[in-house]
Amino acid sequence: MVKKIVIDPGHEGVTGNLDPGAVGNGLKEADLTLKIAKHIYDMLSEYEGVQLKMTRTGNQSLSLSQRAKIANDWNADFFLSIHINAGGGTGFESFVYNGSVSQATIACQNVIHQEILKAIGNVKDRGKKRANYAVLRETKMPAILTENLFIDNANDAAKLKSEQFLLQIAHGHVQGIAKAFGLKKKAKPTPSQPQQKVSDGKLYRVQVGAFSDRKNAERLAEELKKKGYPVFITD
Repeated sequence: MVKKIVIDPGHEGVTGNLDPGAVGNGLKEADLTLKIAKHIYDMLSEYEGVQLKMTRTGNQSLSLSQRAKIANDWNADFFLSIHINAGGGTGFESFVYNGSVSQATIACQNVIHQEILKAIGNVKDRGKKRANYAVLRETKMPAILTENLFIDNANDAAKLKSEQFLLQIAHGHVQGIAKAFGLKKKAKPTPSQPQQKVSDGKLYRVQVGAFSDRKNAERLAEELKKKGYPVFITD
């Protein structure tokens, strides 16, 4: 059974009049969420039975309701919204809708939350929470929103400036999704044996050297014979 997963990079972008999200320490949330989302997309592409869609792939004006509609119209099985926090705290937290949610939603949050913390290492766990966020409220499938550190915290921001750390965040999300939905990685293709070229029946001769002294010719012939080459001397 194919699982359809929507990846939603929070906010709109960093150009023009688009919403950049939280800003701090030389970083913009919309830029970071897009980088993480693209890493998640690439990593999830290595799994069997998955179809993926991103709500945005660059700088793009997109409302919260439009994001939810993309997932609903596609009949997605899971919706993941990625954000970076602000407001003077530190650490990681995740959210599901604070209204009626399915047991599948709770199960997904439990697994994904834990795998992200495992992947990003020494980071404060701010907990599994609930909120009335539009993308969680308006989506019809299990949906989770993650807040990946604080852009206005100098220590958190230093980590977010590391491409390796962004890959770790993405890896945690992917590991969690893979566990929650029982996904398996695609088998790596085994290298094929080089095909043996079929002979056309012709023989091709290679002349190594010509010598005025037969002894020199015989000496080279012996060396070639030791290496397994068929050799004969002609006048």
